[in-house]
Amino acid sequence: MTDPRNRQLAKLLVDTCVGVQPGWQVIVRGSYLARPLLEEIMEVVAGRDAYALPRITFGTGYGSRRWLMAVPLERLAIPAPIEQHALETCDALIAIDAPENTREGADVPAARTAAAQGAYRPSLERVFNHELPWVGCQYPTPALAQDAGMSTDAFADLLYDACLRDWDAERERMRRYAEKFDAADEVRIVAPDTDLRLSLAGRTMQVDAGGANMPGGEFFGCPVEDSAEGTIVFGEYPAVYLGHEVTGIRLRFEGGRVVDASAEQNEEFLLETLDSDEGARGLGELGIGCNPGITRHMRNTLFDEKIDGTVHLAVGNGFPDLGGTNVSRIHWDIVKNLRLPGTRIELDGVPVQRDGEWLI
Repeated sequence: MTDPRNRQLAKLLVDTCVGVQPGWQVIVRGSYLARPLLEEIMEVVAGRDAYALPRITFGTGYGSRRWLMAVPLERLAIPAPIEQHALETCDALIAIDAPENTREGADVPAARTAAAQGAYRPSLERVFNHELPWVGCQYPTPALAQDAGMSTDAFADLLYDACLRDWDAERERMRRYAEKFDAADEVRIVAPDTDLRLSLAGRTMQVDAGGANMPGGEFFGCPVEDSAEGTIVFGEYPAVYLGHEVTGIRLRFEGGRVVDASAEQNEEFLLETLDSDEGARGLGELGIGCNPGITRHMRNTLFDEKIDGTVHLAVGNGFPDLGGTNVSRIHWDIVKNLRLPGTRIELDGVPVQRDGEWLI
């Protein structure tokens, strides 16, 4: 018997996050392991008099790891015309991540991953610009539960609790904080190993409360591209990207770009990613985690970046609709815990959060 919470989650994704309308063509993408949720989503889409167009994946975000590894690199760099057309003309996209192995892409050479990302980058422009209604979510698989150090049932309970919230109330709460950032010119992030300043002058923070990511529970914006100065160390949590786990990341910024980078583990992958294109060493996002339903780090960025009392920076692509001008094929969110003693966020020199607790 399917979990009844799948129906609730499907309605949230289709109606609140995407707002499917009659006649829309909705790509519903996900691993075969997510079939119970995918079926519910497609039935809800049908109830909205719209087309549900399933895209089933195996192993990686590019359909199949074996294809990704075997196809000639030159072919990989050219988008499939059918998929390109679908991405450029669909009316909505719902993507469900349900991995069998969260490290499935760890052995894919960086050149192949970069080629695939670059091939579909133009077709995803509507996603980056938030012009296409879309949402990404996860389905509770044993692999995700193992990464979180939890049983599958306990992880499922956490996932549904983090997603099935009163998003109207959460939006109002986060909006109060976001408005303070909108009114500020400079943000300073301070911790025992960190002192980083960046500018938000002229930029607006966006509240994620039932939008493109589920679970929601953050507000985020694009720092002024040449403004980041100082050092930040992501020493509390490992950063996971494209199946790779990198620990102890240290980034030093000058003029808005990473000029020095190191890591305690997988430093080579970090440096390869930062050198993948011209924009990869720039900042695309500053995000503030605010979801009280996420109470622990899970090696799962979709959740970890929303932990209440954390911040995250994304190296790489920015959001044009939020004023961001940095362009890259990557967008890597890296999370820092500010719930520890001696940490704070300042706006124009005034502390607004200390040890993870809001002062406003």
